[in-house]
Amino acid sequence: MEYYSSHISNLIEQLSRLPGIGAKSAQRLAFHIVNMSSEQVRQLADSMLDARNNIQYCKSCCTLTDQEFCPICSDSRRNPRVIMVVENPRDLAAYEKTGKFDGVYHVLHGAISPMLGIGPDDIRLKELMRRLQNNEVDEVIIATNSSLEGETTAMYISKLIKPSGIKVSRIASGVPVGGDLEYIDEVTLLRALEGRVEL
Repeated sequence: MEYYSSHISNLIEQLSRLPGIGAKSAQRLAFHIVNMSSEQVRQLADSMLDARNNIQYCKSCCTLTDQEFCPICSDSRRNPRVIMVVENPRDLAAYEKTGKFDGVYHVLHGAISPMLGIGPDDIRLKELMRRLQNNEVDEVIIATNSSLEGETTAMYISKLIKPSGIKVSRIASGVPVGGDLEYIDEVTLLRALEGRVEL
C-alpha cells in the first residue's frame, strides 16, 4: 500500500539508492527537500549536476578534482618522491587532516576483492605503475584499510613494486582491523603513519 504520492515515493526511492541512506533516512531527506524553498532545491540540484559534469580524475594521483591536476599534486611544496597509496578520496582527506604528511597520494578507487569480482584491473593500479616508471620515487606508503581486501591489495602492490628497488612500507597498526580510515581520528592516523614498516 502506498502511503505517499508517487512524486514523494519516487524521491524517497531515489534517495535510498545513495550509499549509507536507508529507508528512514531517505524519507527524512525527502520531506526536508519538499519543505525547502524552490530556490534552495534548484541550488541543490544544480550543484549535483555541476559536480557530476565537471569533476574528473586528477591526471597524476587519480583523486577527484575539477582541474587537470588536484591541489595536492599542483602544490610545489609537496614531496613527489613519497607516494601514499589510499583506497579512496575520503582516505586521502583523512590523512590530510593530520597536517603531517608532505608527500603526494595515489587513489586506487577500491581494493582487490575476488569475492566481489574486483581484480587488479578494476582499480587504479596501472596508473600507479606508470607514475613509478615516469618519476623518481623513493618510497611508496601503502595505506589501504586493515580489512581483508585492503591487506590483499597491499600485498599485491608490494609484490609489483619490490622488484623496482623502490622502498615499500605499510602503515602501522593503530588502525583497527576492519576499520575504515575515514572514521579514524587524526592522532591514530598519525601514529599509524609514523609507525609504518617496510614490506
